[in-house]
Amino acid sequence: MIDPSDMEIAAMQSCLTPLGEYVSFIGIQRPLADYSRDEVLGLIDVVITNYQERMLEEHERMAAKDRDFLEQSLVNRAAGRLQGSV
Repeated sequence: MIDPSDMEIAAMQSCLTPLGEYVSFIGIQRPLADYSRDEVLGLIDVVITNYQERMLEEHERMAAKDRDFLEQSLVNRAAGRLQGSV
């Protein structure tokens, strides 16, 4: 990944614990070249799943923040119009 954003870096870092747990489970002392096809696919699944989950959570958090800002802006605009008509 070229020039990852802070959000992408955080998502990558969130993969470390699950990845470590997976590698410990299948045998951390073994070289990667000795992993079976299914073990490599499992490793890929752990990393991609956790990365995507973290990115989704962050996007949802950002969308909620934007939604709250928009709703508050609309409330403020409506309140300003009501004060102007009184």
